[in-house]
Amino acid sequence: MAIQVRAMSFHCLSFLPRIKKNSKENAAVLPTLLYISSRRTIRSLVRSSTDSSSSSGRWEEFLKQLPTPIPCLSDVLWPSAGAFAAMAILGRLDQLWAHKGLSFTIAPIGAVCAVLFAAPKSPAAQKYNMFVAQIGCAAIGVLALSIFGPGWLARATALAASIAFMTVTGSIHPPAASLPILFIDGAKFHHLNLWYALFPGASGCLLICLIQEVVTFLKSNYRF
Repeated sequence: MAIQVRAMSFHCLSFLPRIKKNSKENAAVLPTLLYISSRRTIRSLVRSSTDSSSSSGRWEEFLKQLPTPIPCLSDVLWPSAGAFAAMAILGRLDQLWAHKGLSFTIAPIGAVCAVLFAAPKSPAAQKYNMFVAQIGCAAIGVLALSIFGPGWLARATALAASIAFMTVTGSIHPPAASLPILFIDGAKFHHLNLWYALFPGASGCLLICLIQEVVTFLKSNYRF
């Protein structure tokens, strides 16, 4: 405020040399200059206060979005250990069944692990949503490939049908939406045909669910 007042005074004094000394016009001109300068000063003060209040409001909104309270160590360690165990076991199964051309470790399984271990209470982590979406979307991918063949039309149709299927059945599970595209673009899965609806998506999720139950038990009984 003091800086603004000094600036106003300097602004007024800058006009004084232009005014003739001991003239009758001083009495009329000088108040006018003071009035104009004061209006400009008040306008700048209001603008600066408005900007500061809006910035403080944005800062408060940012602070509200921060996670609170900070999760304890067990809430971080056990889900991470569960995801490690799930991918390690699935990777070992891949080695045992490599001669058959089968693979459990597909990209959607990583997304399923993130949902089940990091957000077990979210709608996407519910068992009904997961298994219905995994089976239905995988089957849609098989049908889209058989009807349209490989290409952009099959991918687009399969994805749209998968979203419609999850919406109608109330089984929203985002990782399942990638299963049709994975089948259409992955030639190594084509020989499975409709068995792809159960393997590797649904069968891999079954193993992950078992590990999640262990993680839930450990989080409840061993907190640190």
